[in-house]
Amino acid sequence: MMKYTILFLLLPILGSAQQISKVTISGTINDSKTKVTIPFGNIQLKTIKDSTLIAEKVTDVYGQFKLTDITSGKYMLTVSYMGYKKMELPVLVGMLSAFLDLGNLDLEEDAQALNEIKIFSNQVIGISNKMDKKTFSVADNMSQEGGSVLQVMKNLPGVSTTQDGKLELRGSDKVAVLIDGKQTAITGFGGQTGLDNIPASAIERIEIINNPSAKFDANGNAGIINIIYKKNKQEGFNGKAGLTAGLGALGQKKENLPGIRPQYQNTPKINPSLSLNYRKNKINTFFQGDWLYTQTLNRNEFAERTYDTGEIIRQQVKRNRITTFATAKAGLDWNVDERNTLTVTVLFNREKITDRGDIPYFNQDLTIRSRLWQFLEDEVKYTTSASAIYQHNFKQAGHTLNASFNYTFHREDEKYFFTNIMPTYIGEDSFKLLSDEQVADLNVDYVRPLKHGRVEGGLKFRRRTIPVNMQFFPGLNSPVDISAGGWADYSETIPALYTNYVYENNKFELEAGLRVEYVKIAYKVNPNHNTYKSEGYDYAKPFPNLRIAYKLDDKNKISLFYTRRVDRPNEVDIRIFPKYDEPEVIKVGNPALRPQFTNSLEFGYKNNWDNGYFYSALYHRITDGTITRIATQVSGSTLIYNVFQNAERSYNSGVELIIKQDLVSWVSVNANANVYQNTINAFQVENKYPVPVTYRAALQKLFSGNLKINGLFHLPNKLEAQLTGTYLAPDIIPQGRISSRYTVDLGIKKLVQKGAGELFLNATDLFNTLKIQKEILGNGFKIKSTDYYETQVFRIGYTYKF
Repeated sequence: MMKYTILFLLLPILGSAQQISKVTISGTINDSKTKVTIPFGNIQLKTIKDSTLIAEKVTDVYGQFKLTDITSGKYMLTVSYMGYKKMELPVLVGMLSAFLDLGNLDLEEDAQALNEIKIFSNQVIGISNKMDKKTFSVADNMSQEGGSVLQVMKNLPGVSTTQDGKLELRGSDKVAVLIDGKQTAITGFGGQTGLDNIPASAIERIEIINNPSAKFDANGNAGIINIIYKKNKQEGFNGKAGLTAGLGALGQKKENLPGIRPQYQNTPKINPSLSLNYRKNKINTFFQGDWLYTQTLNRNEFAERTYDTGEIIRQQVKRNRITTFATAKAGLDWNVDERNTLTVTVLFNREKITDRGDIPYFNQDLTIRSRLWQFLEDEVKYTTSASAIYQHNFKQAGHTLNASFNYTFHREDEKYFFTNIMPTYIGEDSFKLLSDEQVADLNVDYVRPLKHGRVEGGLKFRRRTIPVNMQFFPGLNSPVDISAGGWADYSETIPALYTNYVYENNKFELEAGLRVEYVKIAYKVNPNHNTYKSEGYDYAKPFPNLRIAYKLDDKNKISLFYTRRVDRPNEVDIRIFPKYDEPEVIKVGNPALRPQFTNSLEFGYKNNWDNGYFYSALYHRITDGTITRIATQVSGSTLIYNVFQNAERSYNSGVELIIKQDLVSWVSVNANANVYQNTINAFQVENKYPVPVTYRAALQKLFSGNLKINGLFHLPNKLEAQLTGTYLAPDIIPQGRISSRYTVDLGIKKLVQKGAGELFLNATDLFNTLKIQKEILGNGFKIKSTDYYETQVFRIGYTYKF
């Protein structure tokens, strides 16, 4: 009990102090009778409280004006011109949009009936005032500085990870991950991959969008995570260089079963990074380069498998991994003139993974080893992405037209080598997989500010192809299914249209949007495949979103959200080729898999005060055609096959609470609790590979959640410290449950060299407590396992700005 008491006393923060973006106000002054514009009119903006002058302008020859860099607050706008009555207009700066078009302001001799106007501002750090997005600075997360993006995300409110390392938002792993607002092959189109290899040093901030508008693609029922890369726009030449080094697996959590190769220990990590920027006149050029090298004990799972026959097998899956991840991103911003800009970006990435593993099989008392399976995985992935974004700014501030084209090429080159050591023989098997993914996206987005909000719309067209070729090379008495090899071609075509409307007055906010997508998927497979045939599907569906908010007063707001979203199967989910996670547990896709559709409702409340805020959300999601992986056993065989299937309806309901408080000038605390219930209705499916097997599941229901506390300490001599604690409650997984787990992270940072340099030291899973325990109940078998994988890592780093 003492360790839990210490945990909750010490635990952690992610959010930083709120920072308000600047706002641009625009409009045109006219003669009220002739409607002729008035050039060289005088515009002043003053605070209502004490009449402090904030901005002053003279209209141009077209009678137009722009006031920039305005923060939130209550103002009085004064418009005057010789021969006309002075106009005074109260202006309240709101929190929804960075631009406001006040429209035509008519000057006349008679007094005007003035309407209160609202202008919007975006919150950069913390929870947005729309309550649809949370934004976090990576630099403020000291306990994970120098690690990967995935490690940073584990500490964010509402975020957790599954037993196989996938991100979850509010208990669902159906998360769409974007980089700079776009889907890429690095993070997966429609899914999430590679996050544990993206260096946090390359990232400026992370946005969590639980209720996306119609502007975003409709996939990802749990929401969207948007990763924003660093880019500087200071004048002249400047940059930032950094170096991080670390060690993990300092101690052995659990010893190997007899007769296998050692676990990785004292695993090194190194991450040099360089960011350069040069801005002069109309051109801004930028470069971001990172190289990440890590050794990890990626998996160290001990399991006991019990069959209905009474046979008991004890096994260990140990996987030592070496990863190198190199990324280079470069581009330029060209301000062609005051109305037109062009941004061109090129990104190259190379990821290499080498896994060496051992999987021994013993009887219950470890006296007889029936099998030893050793493997080597050599995988290389290349990604090249190029994008061009053109923006036209109309005379009206914030009135824009954007057109962009993005092309991505992604090569996946995998080789697997297996040595099957049996009591009477040794077999050696291998296979090779090659796929070249190509994606082309065209987007057009239009935004027009209105007097009380804005209207936006656009279109998107995507064409994506993934040809895959799998070759098997069986050895002596091979368990590899050589007839399941060959080729398969995946293609998708997705045109989409969207429109979105935002309105705000003194008390009420409305955002309503509609996205319509047509999706056509084709999956052609080798006609000689022993189980699967070519499949495909298409649909045309509307995906609406609605947000209604009411401001109780200046510090309290309530919001109601509704969204409809879809999760299409990823290509790897339907990939027909079996993959040996271990020799007796085989993973294979399902071409008959179909999308799942989710309707979400959320009620949110936020209260701001001078030194903090409180945020709460009640949410409920209903998903039809739930995508899940089902494990079955073929009669007369010890092999277990994991196949993706569409279950019936599932539900996810819960409450999320966040409180942030500056206790004193040098201590800030942020606490996040997320409690939810996952329910999966009873269902029946048929796994067709390698032979048809029917599986029936009873209704599953479980309360779960997580608690995160984050403390930030501003100490003397420019020293900062952060302590973060996370507790994850038990939860249901496909065919089973995962037990609770907890961890504590620590980070220390100090500014040196007059603020140009920064030193940091941190520890992930400080007390080495994190491990994954789960139970799975299948047809004819039961598995209990604990994964003692590497979680404790100590890092030290230095960055320098120039």
